[in-house]
Amino acid sequence: MRLTRITTRSGDDGTTGLGDGSRVGKDSARIAAIGEVDALNCAIGVVLAQPLPPSIAADVASRLEAIQSDLFSLGGELAAPGYDLLDTDRVAALDAIVGEWNARLPPLAEFILPQGTAAAAHAHLARTACRRTERLVVRLASAEAVRPAVLQYLNRLSDLLFVVARLLNREAGVADRLWVRQAGA
Repeated sequence: MRLTRITTRSGDDGTTGLGDGSRVGKDSARIAAIGEVDALNCAIGVVLAQPLPPSIAADVASRLEAIQSDLFSLGGELAAPGYDLLDTDRVAALDAIVGEWNARLPPLAEFILPQGTAAAAHAHLARTACRRTERLVVRLASAEAVRPAVLQYLNRLSDLLFVVARLLNREAGVADRLWVRQAGA
């Protein structure tokens, strides 16, 4: 189905159509989850809009763009109950990228503050958007069928976005800023 008309007026009553032809309230758990997938995809777009370190710009951009396409498949799967649109091998692909990029980083001895370059800070925001998305999809899965691959993908993606933030900082020459424990903490 391709969009030829943006304004349909069919949602004026507070409902929206799913891919299977059914209609649900715009406040349903399914629509909340779909909306958060869209927000996460936009957050990754903001990372891509930032200047990226030249040494990794092409690699990071191509992989994040592939992830954006994955998120369209994931959102489509949520919008069309009963259809499997996200390839299960994409979870393993995320694992591989996390392993590859994390191997380029020094081990962590402490929590780090979500800051650094603009690109890294936006990657941290995308990570939190991913965790929020994951929570809403878990909520949906407690009431309706959601394939395990969808939850696994979101869980791995948040890890990847954390590693991306660290990698962007490192390649830009910005060190991780460690959390400083308060006395007695």
